[in-house]
Amino acid sequence: MNAERPLVSTSVIVLAVAVLLLAAAWSYLFGYPPPPVNPDWEVEAAETIPEGALAVRYAGTSTLLFDDGETAFMLDGWFSRPPPFQVFFGKIEPDLEAISYGLEAMGVDQLAAVLPLHSHYDHAMDTPEVALRTDATVYGSEATANICRGWGFPEERIAILADRAPFQLGAFTITPIESKHFLFNDPDMVETMLTQSEIPEPLVPPASAFDYKLGKAYVLHIEHPKGSMLVIGSAGFVPGQLEGIEVDVLFAGVGGLGSQTADYREQYWQETVATVNPERLVLIHWDSLTGPLDQPMTGEVRIAGFLAAGAEDTKAFLQTKADANPELPFQTLPRFAPVVLFP
Repeated sequence: MNAERPLVSTSVIVLAVAVLLLAAAWSYLFGYPPPPVNPDWEVEAAETIPEGALAVRYAGTSTLLFDDGETAFMLDGWFSRPPPFQVFFGKIEPDLEAISYGLEAMGVDQLAAVLPLHSHYDHAMDTPEVALRTDATVYGSEATANICRGWGFPEERIAILADRAPFQLGAFTITPIESKHFLFNDPDMVETMLTQSEIPEPLVPPASAFDYKLGKAYVLHIEHPKGSMLVIGSAGFVPGQLEGIEVDVLFAGVGGLGSQTADYREQYWQETVATVNPERLVLIHWDSLTGPLDQPMTGEVRIAGFLAAGAEDTKAFLQTKADANPELPFQTLPRFAPVVLFP
């Protein structure tokens, strides 16, 4: 009598195990860990904005909306969140539905200006469309100008920034300071995205995320009769650059800080927070570049670790600094909702 054949062949079992392992690896690599900030640092949104107050709204990364009731302007204006696979291996373009969603969520339809802090896709890709919809002027580098030109944005509404040359938006005086971007820990990325920094001609999307070169990385010093602010969009610095500047509120980008050495993190703190001596520290650029816009903010997708890893080290560093500086409020902003900076 012949032995019964097995119901499932060995090859099928091996294939099934391989598929399960591949699915688990995919789920892990494209999953989102918790953000590298203390959830207790999030400030409450304002139920109402008092007349004459200066308020801020935050969309994630370093997209910030400042509004004093008379003049409103936005930094970056980035709402698209292309998925990781598309960012790394495909082409991307502004997500018009995401832009509509973001502008509505931030309650804005008119802006004096949109100012990208530099020209990587997660800062400047959506800028021309946001400016078109809000009748804004775009202020930025020649790289940002070529992103705008590639979108068909009118040339007369493009203003090229000059290092330390202040300009006025209503009661706001804004001084751009040419600085440095966070240093990627991958040499090829440094060459592709930082050393090769220019966008020499109009950039027409869809395009590779890696076509959105740095341009110039700006720190913005913002003065207003109600108070002063400094915005650092990326965790880079130029030694001694901010000496002599003190502000009430510092918005400091911390993305990828944990992938650097302990010495780098300490120097970044000394060249920024310790130098400008703020009364409040607001952390920005700590959330995912690919997480959905309509959901709570998360940490960066794990597969992006070769660009800016070390989220746990970032969180540990920030918590250590918060514990060592109890007089300095550490804050994060809720997504989209208004927060009063100066009553």
